[in-house]
Amino acid sequence: MNTSPLLLIADHRGEGLEDHLKALALEGFRIQITGNLRSTLLAIDHEIPSLILLDPLSRSGAEELRTLDDVRTGNPPIPLLILSFAERRADLIESLGTLSNGLWDLTERRAPREEVLMRITRLLNEARLHSEMRDLRHRASHDDRTDLLRVNSFQQRLGEHFSAAQRHHFDMALVLIDLDKFGAINKRHDHTVGDILIAQAGEIIRRTLRTEDIAGRIGGDEFAVVLPYTQKVDAARVVNRLVEEIHKLSGRPRGAKEDIVVAASLGFETYNGRDIETLEELRIHAERALRAAKVAGGNQGIYYRQLDSVEETTGLH
Repeated sequence: MNTSPLLLIADHRGEGLEDHLKALALEGFRIQITGNLRSTLLAIDHEIPSLILLDPLSRSGAEELRTLDDVRTGNPPIPLLILSFAERRADLIESLGTLSNGLWDLTERRAPREEVLMRITRLLNEARLHSEMRDLRHRASHDDRTDLLRVNSFQQRLGEHFSAAQRHHFDMALVLIDLDKFGAINKRHDHTVGDILIAQAGEIIRRTLRTEDIAGRIGGDEFAVVLPYTQKVDAARVVNRLVEEIHKLSGRPRGAKEDIVVAASLGFETYNGRDIETLEELRIHAERALRAAKVAGGNQGIYYRQLDSVEETTGLH
């Protein structure tokens, strides 16, 4: 597979941009030429280019830029270099000002290939640095083993959601998760087995939740989840699904001496923006429900506001 950077030359005016830039292939780039907006979009759909060089058909390029901006979405977006004549520059700058995605540059259509190459190189470097910074930020805020938020990042997001719920009376739920008898698993088996189970539990949590939900690893085998815009019935469904999916991890993971029963205790509390005074109170309620689930034998979730009936039924106090 050819991994050389792909330059998509969108020669929408069809006035020899290919001939002007064909020497870029000698710089180690792969070159693809398109002659109109439709073929450019098809080319992007087939393979995302490293950079787009555009000679827009219209004076302002407004429609082309707006359409390309929709498909350049990404992190980072596809870099865009516009080549046009000086007399079109003001119109193009006005159109470029409406773009949602950055990483673009504008140069003279008759600029020497050396200048075009310099601008291409700069845009590609900016995209690379953008990706590196994104990866660094992700590693700083996410746990290496589970790719869930680290403690501080999770607490920050939890605080933001609690404040939003408080201001606007949104519903939300806080779920705490603790793997059952995980210390015994680590004592009985190699620590790599425990690491595998932690990673698998993290994957289940990510897979079970919605895009808007927030999950974090807050301890060795402890996890937490924020469910925004979620009432108790829907929160209970998520909790039950997590209990079931985590229990399905039972078996013999790689390196284990024998089959392992994997289970988790979950405690959760809900908030409607009015019925709890502080974030700390919400957390304490979820922690108490979690402890009750553990004492009751694990492999289950308990809602804080049902604790009285749970304690009456099981004799827990």
